[in-house]
Amino acid sequence: MAGGDKTGFLDRTLAQIRTAWKDIAGRDRFVRPDLPDDDLDRLREAMAECLEGRGGEISARARAADLGRAYLTLDATGRSRFLSLMADDFATDDGLVDEAIAAVAKADGVEERMRAESALSRTLISPRVKLLKQFNGLPEGIKFLVDLRGDLLQIRHTDPNLRALDADLKELLRSWFDIGFLKLERITWDAPATLLEKLMAYEAVHEIQSWDDLKNRLDSDRRCFAFFHPHMPNEPLIFVEVALVAGMADNIQALLDEQAPQSDLDDADTAIFYSISNAQLGLSGISFGGFLIKRVVDSLAGEGRNLKNFATLSPVPGFRSWLNGLLDNGDETLLSAAEAKDIAKHAFTDNGNEALRSLLKGAWHEDDKSVALLKRPLCRLCARYLLEAKIDPVARFHLRNGAGIERINWLADISRRGLDDSAGMMVNYLYQLDKIASNHEAFTGEGRIMASKAVHAMEQAK
Repeated sequence: MAGGDKTGFLDRTLAQIRTAWKDIAGRDRFVRPDLPDDDLDRLREAMAECLEGRGGEISARARAADLGRAYLTLDATGRSRFLSLMADDFATDDGLVDEAIAAVAKADGVEERMRAESALSRTLISPRVKLLKQFNGLPEGIKFLVDLRGDLLQIRHTDPNLRALDADLKELLRSWFDIGFLKLERITWDAPATLLEKLMAYEAVHEIQSWDDLKNRLDSDRRCFAFFHPHMPNEPLIFVEVALVAGMADNIQALLDEQAPQSDLDDADTAIFYSISNAQLGLSGISFGGFLIKRVVDSLAGEGRNLKNFATLSPVPGFRSWLNGLLDNGDETLLSAAEAKDIAKHAFTDNGNEALRSLLKGAWHEDDKSVALLKRPLCRLCARYLLEAKIDPVARFHLRNGAGIERINWLADISRRGLDDSAGMMVNYLYQLDKIASNHEAFTGEGRIMASKAVHAMEQAK
């Protein structure tokens, strides 16, 4: 399943949920895929019945399963209408909230105020939150809600009420996916094929090209760790891929080369984190990555090997976009006079910035002269971007979690994506165990970036 084709196992996941709820549900399909108006009215009544809670726990579970199975039969239009109905018709009642606030303001004495505040707290819990909680008790119910939020994220921008529904669901998921509930597991080549298939599809940084590629990433000199939730035991939430090597890796193509010999684990002194992928769209904004890295570092350190360094080999996904913006604005500080002259001459133009823009659109990395001319300015500009802009999402993630910028690597990723996003640059963010806390405080508290002398020197090189 190279290329991240998720269709097969997602269909199987939906089938598993439908099957799990089949014996619970009280009725079969009762709405059409696009949820026309008459079906929408029927669905509104079903949601209201689910909230009434008549008939005890078994009946409540059956009604929730009915709603869930109905949702899974809908097409994109139907799901959008389902979510809008939940957002619009089952929000908090503004009138009741205003009355509860007024009651708190008028409360006389400690006990009366406590009762009024408790009533206000209950009033602020919207019916849609109560409705969402109904799914939690169903088999595969949490997975259903995670996927439902994935759908919601695609359309929430269209309606303020949808954004409010998303905020409610996100808060529920945040409490259910507290880090204390998650289990760290190492994934090996011996894992079930369905799990390996999911790794191939969910890999978001460096596409897994084949089963052989995946096997190479799970070899004896590699590690893959993932967080799992007890109610989603077969679904990784987030996973990290690690290479155990000698020295600091500086090229992703070399690191992932299937033909390269295995590293000698006795010589390996560095753990390179080269890919971190969030596997569940519906958990976007609920951060596990920082905890994952810390737990994996602890796990690797406990293996008893000669690992002294823990670092990443990371892309710089915002660099080219930032650079293009400066070129569009005619920033004259990008190139020195000598660089501008040489680059313009090579590109047969009179303007250094335009020459730089033109060269970066082509296969410049395959031309020795272009490589020689662009190395110094692009490395300097990448250092400037990382140290001054503070907007790169990957940089912010690692700096916030206590890493420092150790090294910027030239032509470290010559894939099409690597060139288009990062101009081929990759960065080693170094996690020094005795400096993680202070680095974290420096960045989050003062906005100060910890970086090596070599990176600072690179920024000044003109």
